[in-house]
Amino acid sequence: MTVLLYCWHSYATEASQAFYFVAMNYSVHAIMYGYYCLMALKIKPPIPPVCITIAQISQMIVGTFIQVSSMHYYGRAGCNVHYGNLVAGGLMYGSYFALFFQFAIERFVTKKPKKTSGKSE
Repeated sequence: MTVLLYCWHSYATEASQAFYFVAMNYSVHAIMYGYYCLMALKIKPPIPPVCITIAQISQMIVGTFIQVSSMHYYGRAGCNVHYGNLVAGGLMYGSYFALFFQFAIERFVTKKPKKTSGKSE
């Protein structure tokens, strides 16, 4: 929901930095949904799932950097960008980074082994 609202606001305010997000988001989602499609078809995808999570985390890092850089340029040059859009985008991308990073740690670093039933046949 937050991405939808941010996109609407970016369109309404003609936020130029949002074009980077569109390109990154489409790229990461194409990879992610391609992976899910192959899994649903019972075809082993050529990349491990950790690569998708790394792509998502990278998207959030770059997105946060773009927002912070845009805020910096906004303050120095007074460019024609809505400051509220910059703040909202920075908060959104920063919080998504934290969520994806936490997910990656729990899923790929501290993953507990699956328990097997102790029953013998």
